[in-house]
Amino acid sequence: MSRWQPNARGRLEQAALDLYTERGFDQTTVAEIAERAGLTERTFFRHFADKREVLFWGQEALIELVTKRIADAADSASPIDMVRGALQAVGEMLADRHDHARRRQAVITANPRLQERELIKLASLATAMAEGLKRRGVPQPAAVLTAETAVAVFKVAFVRWLDADRDNDLSQVIGGSLDELKALTSGA
Repeated sequence: MSRWQPNARGRLEQAALDLYTERGFDQTTVAEIAERAGLTERTFFRHFADKREVLFWGQEALIELVTKRIADAADSASPIDMVRGALQAVGEMLADRHDHARRRQAVITANPRLQERELIKLASLATAMAEGLKRRGVPQPAAVLTAETAVAVFKVAFVRWLDADRDNDLSQVIGGSLDELKALTSGA
């Protein structure tokens, strides 16, 4: 096994996703992932804390991106427009990962423990958005309501994107879902 081949993280991620799809998450070991990637278990643990983290390792970058977009939003932007920009940035980040996202989501959907981990990830995202909105002067109740709503919209848009054509743009699906919500609430 060559330890100097490039993109160890990407190779481990691809090997894990392939094995999770073929055998199931619970039936796949770290040793098998490392072997499929042509790496050692030690290399695996340099990149991931455990085999779940192969599916969730980008959470910190996601939260950082969302927080930065909220912080950089125009002063005149409403809270919902601040999170719109943040979520659309996430859509741009995932734009070229449609097939990967679809496969990843299928693995998560098939495993209740992974579903729980995904919910924790989304709760962390909502907390980060709410904190970002509060730093922008949005009162606590409105910040939390906006952030939780944004996560719900993201979840719906993400599923729509996964179920649609691969050429579908996640940022546009998110924007359309937010517009749909706005239309629903303005008629109330």
